[in-house]
Amino acid sequence: MARERKFNTVELFHEVKQLLLQYGYDGFTFSLLADRMEVSRAALYKYYDNKEELITDFMIFEMEEFLLELKEMEKYDGFAQQFDFLIDLIFKKTEIHHLIKAAQHILIISEHSFENKEKLQKLPLEMYKFLQSFVLLGKNEGKLKNHLPDSLIIGFILQTVAIPNHFAVPRDEWIYSVKEIIGKGMFMNR
Repeated sequence: MARERKFNTVELFHEVKQLLLQYGYDGFTFSLLADRMEVSRAALYKYYDNKEELITDFMIFEMEEFLLELKEMEKYDGFAQQFDFLIDLIFKKTEIHHLIKAAQHILIISEHSFENKEKLQKLPLEMYKFLQSFVLLGKNEGKLKNHLPDSLIIGFILQTVAIPNHFAVPRDEWIYSVKEIIGKGMFMNR
């Protein structure tokens, strides 16, 4: 009998991410993952009972990593520097947008109560609460309009990563333009 190939969490989560980005939640299977990792499905089932548990663990890992990086924003002085950091980060971690959607999908469709369900629900809220202090800083510095709802500002900034770049504008120019549109608007004179 052949010996089962060993794998670690980093390798496992890397392959989970690739498959989720390629096939989405509905197309993701243990069979695809096992083939990609060159292990048996039984090897995966030693650690996870179903794909919800595996994907949930993966998403929690990714979201916690993103949150750690996001908290680095506090090292920057002032709203303008924090804004630049935030935009650069969300374009560096574009998949977080997809992960939040996938997490919401799992929470809606899952009939099972799983161990990390509560944690999966709380992480996006924790991220939004953290970003709310960033918005308050912008309002206190007079950089953001006080009458605009915080959640709209946060959502608007985070959703910029989902804007399709149909004309293949170079990445640096795209990010610079996103910063300019959010920060200064797109109208010449009003």
